[in-house]
Amino acid sequence: MPTDPVCGMYVPDDSSIYSIQDGQKYLFCSKECQYRYESPEKAAITLRRRLLISWPLAISIILITYLAPSSFTDRNYILLLLTLPVQFYSGYGFYDGAYHSILGKTANMDLLVSMGTLTAFFFSAYITLLPGSIPSSDVYYDASAFIITLILTGNFIENKTKIRANKAAGKLIGIIPGNTTVINENGETSEIPTGQVKPGNLIVVKPGEIIPVDGDIFQGRSDIDESMLTGEQEPVTREAPEPVSSGTKNLNGLIKIKVTRTGRDSTVNQIYELIQRAASGRAKVQRIADAFSSVFVPIVIVTAISASLFWYFYLSSIGYDFPLVIAVLAFVSVVVIACPCAIGLAGPITLLLSSDISYENGIIVKNSSALDRLSKANRAIFDKTGTLTEPDPTICQFSTLPSYSENQILSLAASLENSSNHPIARAIVKMANERGVEIIEVSNVEEMPGKGIKGMIQNMNVDIIRKKREGGSTVAVMIDGTEAGIFELLYMIRENAVEAVKQLRAMGIGVSMITGDSYEEAKRVGSEVGINDIHAEVIPSNKAEIIKKYQMNGDYVIFTGDGINDTIALETADVGIAMASGTDIARESGDIILLNNDLEHVVYAKIIGNKTIGKVKQNIGWAFGYNTALIPIAAGVLVPFAGLSIYSFLPILSALAMGMSSSSVVLNSLLLRGKINSSLRKLNAKR
Repeated sequence: MPTDPVCGMYVPDDSSIYSIQDGQKYLFCSKECQYRYESPEKAAITLRRRLLISWPLAISIILITYLAPSSFTDRNYILLLLTLPVQFYSGYGFYDGAYHSILGKTANMDLLVSMGTLTAFFFSAYITLLPGSIPSSDVYYDASAFIITLILTGNFIENKTKIRANKAAGKLIGIIPGNTTVINENGETSEIPTGQVKPGNLIVVKPGEIIPVDGDIFQGRSDIDESMLTGEQEPVTREAPEPVSSGTKNLNGLIKIKVTRTGRDSTVNQIYELIQRAASGRAKVQRIADAFSSVFVPIVIVTAISASLFWYFYLSSIGYDFPLVIAVLAFVSVVVIACPCAIGLAGPITLLLSSDISYENGIIVKNSSALDRLSKANRAIFDKTGTLTEPDPTICQFSTLPSYSENQILSLAASLENSSNHPIARAIVKMANERGVEIIEVSNVEEMPGKGIKGMIQNMNVDIIRKKREGGSTVAVMIDGTEAGIFELLYMIRENAVEAVKQLRAMGIGVSMITGDSYEEAKRVGSEVGINDIHAEVIPSNKAEIIKKYQMNGDYVIFTGDGINDTIALETADVGIAMASGTDIARESGDIILLNNDLEHVVYAKIIGNKTIGKVKQNIGWAFGYNTALIPIAAGVLVPFAGLSIYSFLPILSALAMGMSSSSVVLNSLLLRGKINSSLRKLNAKR
């Protein structure tokens, strides 16, 4: 049976509530979930508006309930008026979900919330409007309002996942220039909106510009930054008639391109659609509370109805004067005691504390629901460049002829490379800046795609010749045709990468690498960090397919990456972890961000996930334990010993049960910080 992509609830195959996006059909359990999926931004506004109403009113209701004396004039009428907006405006989405849950013959949290809160509300309203009709009964407005508010807050947080995916995809589309230079039949150029470019058009892309559409080079030669696709910072030399892709950057040569694909068919738009599809189709773990509710709700309903009918018919048979009153009290007592106040509190308060602890350890948890999947993770997959290695090459060796000083050659090289967008150029200029070397005026600068750059400096012909080698590059500085200095550059392994892989393996987690780089370079990095399971020369969409294969084999996958090319993989993985040094799009797509780019914090995140979800399960266990233990009492199991008078103080018992279960949840959650910090200390002590 398919599941709702928003809440994870099972949905019948013939459900009439569905959406079709990018050719894929998504079924929903309710109109509310469909709305949150199709229009997450609007849904967020609606949820925020409901929360802005429910939180102040819920707090006011609680204060009046527990601080105002019962003799306070019109106390119950005031509580009724304050609860109405929370019950029927803020809580509307739960009733919609409950209605469709009944239609689908399933039981979820929406049904439990609706059943409990509506019973508590209408029973309280009956007592308020007809005082004295049911002796010694109190009202339950506080329970009703607080439950709705708490669980609505959780829904608001969950809704941010879809918004995050939309932002990431929107930023990707945003890199495409709004206008494109087109060559007409007369050879003249003009700028037109990129959306009007059609296959067969001839366009011009100047150095430093983003290629707006897919096509084949018709004329020219240039170094192309394809990191958006491959993740590799080393440019690739392209010339006629080789293909180029939208979203990549032309670094140093003027090229003319014959357009082959535009609009939805272009590479950038295909990645855009894959990002949104991956975010929506991510393997959802049905909420723990829903799993309990699917069993708990039928038990509660059967128990409440059975207790009510039993007492009605039994008391009628013995001639009791008020059998209907006792029957109603039995039904209400069972349902209200079973109402999930602590269950609604169990997750949010623990996740809130966990997010705070994570931030203290350099980890931002953007999507708290990812902690559940993180706790189940048994495979960690890493991108290579920018993740396992530093994003830019580093000069590891620099030598000159005896007739030149290092600063002389560095000054000449940096002055010339200052005109280039090449990552090697950035490394040389960075070194010059760090040493305080002078940048000299250069003339007649000419970049030679695939070869290097040349120019005139102080009447000297200076050429910089670049040559790629395994793991990095070699750069020769030529002065008037004679080699004067050599730079050797390398993509260095990130600090703590080796230790992170080692610790993950010690935890029983499989470790893999997926990269767009060559097999040779991937094997070099893999051998240094200790990864044998390697997938190399992989395009962005295939990264996601590889992750899906692991998931189909039963793995819960953590993927850690930093580039645009990692975005689909970050969304497809059960948990996406983005490096803070990565692209904006990668950070938008990640569930978790490593603030200090320390890969050892992937291990920290795993530990935090394990401890957090363990605590959530404990809290839910406490909550259901209290409720379940008191249901038989609410049903009347103690009547033979205490008499029917027990129903005169069951409302007090219900309030006490809710207070005890909520208190135990809060106190148990406060122990989380100590548990996590203790585990992290033990981990560091083993190093």
